[in-house]
Amino acid sequence: MKPSSISPTIPLDQDGVHHGFLRLPYSRDDSAWGSIMIPLTVIRNGDGPSALLTGANHGDEYEGPVALQELTVSLKPEDITGRLIIVPAFNYPAFREGLRTSPIDKGNMNRSFPGRPDGTPTEKIADYFQRFLLPMADMAVDFHSGGKTLDFVPFAAAHILEDKANEAACFAAMEAFNAPYSVQLREIDSVGMYDTAVEDMGKVLVSTELGGGGSATAKSIAIAKKGLRNVLIHAGILKGEMQVDPTIRLGMPDDDCFVFSESDGLYEPMVDLGEDIRKGDIVARVWPVDRTGVDPIEYHAKLSGLLISRHFPGLIKAGDCAAVVGLQVD
Repeated sequence: MKPSSISPTIPLDQDGVHHGFLRLPYSRDDSAWGSIMIPLTVIRNGDGPSALLTGANHGDEYEGPVALQELTVSLKPEDITGRLIIVPAFNYPAFREGLRTSPIDKGNMNRSFPGRPDGTPTEKIADYFQRFLLPMADMAVDFHSGGKTLDFVPFAAAHILEDKANEAACFAAMEAFNAPYSVQLREIDSVGMYDTAVEDMGKVLVSTELGGGGSATAKSIAIAKKGLRNVLIHAGILKGEMQVDPTIRLGMPDDDCFVFSESDGLYEPMVDLGEDIRKGDIVARVWPVDRTGVDPIEYHAKLSGLLISRHFPGLIKAGDCAAVVGLQVD
């Protein structure tokens, strides 16, 4: 196996609580022998399942980092059976700048897998997760929200997979997370995704979309904390009883769930998140920004369901996702 330039500063397989870093050497103008120091905590108590927990896969999404930071200071080894590998800021350079992608190489961590050991910093991080951390894990929880450009109803998600046994395990973990909404998620583009890397290894994956707008709320963080605790209990790692509340189950059967803008302009949402919508209803209008007296362009739902996501900023560009509709399922 080709070695990685990344090395952990703490043991990954010893009992106890260990706080440290994944150290990635990175020579740059202000530090010829510098490093990117990605915060890392490992908590282990004997033999048992292992979970790899990540936030800030995109650097402008914050529920995961908050929930995971709290976990690193609140859990004791005796609270668990097995191991937790906790990386609150997966794409650490992006997280430090509040950006979706890395300011170093513009790498989108969630489109960089399997990565390269001799690639850019983002590709090196992806490669280390692909070849070293993921093989240690039985399951992964990767927190997302909409960042600065999208907003979502708060949901946990799992994907429809060819491996139906793994799909069932992922759906069960999604249900255990018990967010207000549970979504069988369809991706616009799954090439290079961390999710795909996890699922292709036959591991259980739970992902989320817990809000958006480039910030977090007390409610969205509470959902992250409760869901994380639930799914770790479900996995047999954390001791305790799950907190279970009603959840709305949604599916995304095909690409008609997505509505994309074909014009630049001023974005006017016509439906709020969580509201019912019928096929043909106007979900958004886009007004010109450079003149008056011109009617807006209307964008219509292609199917009936519930609005689960919308564009967030007040201005939109051609090609941006304007809205996403989910279908309620039994």
